Amino acid sequence: MDDEARPFGAGSARPPGPHRRSPWGRRWPGHAPRHAPDERRPTYAALDLGTNNCRLLVARPTADSFRVVDAFSRIIRLGEGVSASGVLGEAAIARALEALAICRDKMANRGVTRARLIATEACRAAANGSAFLARVRAEVGIELEIVDRETEALLAATGCTPLMDPRVGGVLLFDIGGGSSELVRLGRSLPAEGGPPVPSICAWASLPVGVVTLAERYGGITVDRASFDAMVAEVSAFVGRFAGEHGGSDADMHMLGTSGTVTTIAGVHLGLKRYDRRQVDGCWMSHGEVTSVVEQLLAMSYEDRVANGCIGRERADLVLAGCAILEAIRHTFPCERLRVADRGLREGMLVQMMREDGVWNGAAPRPW
Repeated sequence: MDDEARPFGAGSARPPGPHRRSPWGRRWPGHAPRHAPDERRPTYAALDLGTNNCRLLVARPTADSFRVVDAFSRIIRLGEGVSASGVLGEAAIARALEALAICRDKMANRGVTRARLIATEACRAAANGSAFLARVRAEVGIELEIVDRETEALLAATGCTPLMDPRVGGVLLFDIGGGSSELVRLGRSLPAEGGPPVPSICAWASLPVGVVTLAERYGGITVDRASFDAMVAEVSAFVGRFAGEHGGSDADMHMLGTSGTVTTIAGVHLGLKRYDRRQVDGCWMSHGEVTSVVEQLLAMSYEDRVANGCIGRERADLVLAGCAILEAIRHTFPCERLRVADRGLREGMLVQMMREDGVWNGAAPRPW
C-alpha cells in the first residue's frame, strides 16, 4: 500500500511505559543533509514487527497531527510454525532480517531523529525471541523492544481513536493480529490541548488467537463450513469471557476494526481491483454488508482468493481465519455499524512520541 505523504487525522492511554530509542543513544542517529525546510523538522519513525507483517511509518509533525513521509509494509510470517515448534524458524528470521534492513535504510535516508521499534506476539511467544532480537541488533544495527499485550492494545487504541464516531457513547475496537487479537472498549474520547484525540479506555483484553495460529491449526487453503464454524466457536469462548466481564453491546455502540482481515473485507466490499488505502481507511460497513463479504469469501476457492486483487497469494490462506475471528466478535457484540481502520500500532507510537515531546504544545489527559 502507498502511505507516502499521507496526513493522519479524523478522516483520527496511558503511555505504555518508557519507550526505547535506538541503541546509539536517546535520539536516532539519522543524518539530515540538504533537506528542504519541512525536512528540518523533527522526524519520527514507528516500526511494528508482528507475527505476520513488518511495517514502518516515518512522519513529521503538523499543526495538530502528523504527515507521513515514508512507509514500508511486507508480509514476512515471522511467527510461521511457532505455535507448533515454540521457536522462530530460520527461514522466517531471514525474511525478517531482510525487511528490517530495508526499514533501517529508510529511517537513515529520512534523517529520523526519534524512533520506537517494537515486536509483538511472535517474539513474545517464541523461546528464541530474545536471541532473535540480539541477532537483529548485531546484523541489522537496530534495537527492537518486545512489548506486552497491554501496550499493544493501548497503542492500537491511540492510533485508531480519530476514527471514532463522536456522537456515540462507546466503541468496540478490535485488532486481529497474526498471533493474538486485541479487544478494547472505548468511551468518548478525551479532549486534548493539541494533537489527535486521546482514547478513553474502559476495558481491554488480548485473545491468544490470530490468523496465523488459527490457519495453522485448522488449515487455510481449503476451508469448509464445518472448519470455519469450529474456528468461530474456539474464538467465541475467549470473546464471551471478555463480554461477561465487561458487558455486551450498547445501543449506540459501533465497531472499529484494524487489521489485514477487516481492510481486506472492505476492499472486497468496495469492489477494488487493487487495494487502495485512501478508499478503505475510514469507510463504514453495515452488519449486512460484512456478512455478505464473509459469505462471498467462504464460497471462493483458494485460487479465487489468490486472484482477488485485495487478497493475493500472501493473504489467501489467512483471510478466512481472520473472518472467523471477526464473526466470533460480531456474534458476541452485535453492532449495526463497523468502521474500518487502515491504521493502528504505528500511528499510536507516533502520536505518543510526539505528545511526549510536546510538539502540539499541550499535555495530554490520562485515558483512564
